[in-house]
Amino acid sequence: MSEDILRAEDPDVAEARNGDDAAFNRLVEPLRRELHAHCYRMLGSTHDADDALQDALLRAWRGLERFEGRSSMRTWLYTVATRTCLDTAAARGKRALPMDLGPSSERAVLEHAPVTEVAWLGPYPDASLGRGPAGPDTRYEQREAVELAFVAALQHLPGNQRAALLLFDVLGFSAAEIASTMDTSVAAVNSALQRARAIVAEKVPSPSQQQTLRKLEDARVREIAADFASALDRGDADALVALLTEDVTWSMPPLAHWYRGIEAVADFAVEVPISRCPSWRNEVITANGQPTVACYVGESADAVHHAWSINVLSLRDDRIHEITSFLDPALFAQFGLPPTKP
Repeated sequence: MSEDILRAEDPDVAEARNGDDAAFNRLVEPLRRELHAHCYRMLGSTHDADDALQDALLRAWRGLERFEGRSSMRTWLYTVATRTCLDTAAARGKRALPMDLGPSSERAVLEHAPVTEVAWLGPYPDASLGRGPAGPDTRYEQREAVELAFVAALQHLPGNQRAALLLFDVLGFSAAEIASTMDTSVAAVNSALQRARAIVAEKVPSPSQQQTLRKLEDARVREIAADFASALDRGDADALVALLTEDVTWSMPPLAHWYRGIEAVADFAVEVPISRCPSWRNEVITANGQPTVACYVGESADAVHHAWSINVLSLRDDRIHEITSFLDPALFAQFGLPPTKP
């Protein structure tokens, strides 16, 4: 969307300033999805992104008289959303994955309770995200910038560095625009960018998932996810192991224990999902720009199956390199999935 549109002279701006909420919605609606994705990247949680975007739009509505048209409405809304997310992140702290908390387990841990005092990273429903870059001067594609590894790396950045990197490298704003957004200097923005890029480069593997998926093509990617789901459904440990890399990891937030290496992961798979979950029903979807399997578990094959986990798969070549199983039935609604399967 051009930076020359939605300026202060837009009739909807004047009507919105006069209290017309329909006019305000017309201004916001074309930008709602990308603003929501920005809030997720900043906060690492769809729930937090929902709340932050709602708060930001309320702030924008109440403060519309301060929009003077020196920038586009898009830039102004990103300013409000970024500041709202910075406030939220400062109050809540960073989100984590199990590998951020401690070393991996070598054998299956059968009895361990969810860790509720940790703010866990969450998956992102990516159906509304566009493909390709958000602008001509960006470093990341839109789907690259919601990949789990990238969003997890962002959580290791201070808020100002996180915001600077997202606004510049993902969204294509200039250093001067970012300085205005964050009420700082261009030199400070450039310094924050340099530090943020160094940390992200260290923590995010190359190639990106989007680059890997393009080499495989959609049909093969879906086949890998379907084979993972089928192996679980059949209780076929050998078929499951055949899909994995030697250094595969499997983590399950909000559980703190996680596994690294094919022997540890196979031990966990046999001892827990294959042996202790009587029956599975699975659906292949996408999350965070990656192949994903939504799993339902039931007491028997003919029983009602209840939502159990959203399993985001990270691939290396044509093998599964990471499995991140988000054990939260409440997530299914965010993906438009029912809570049960007959």
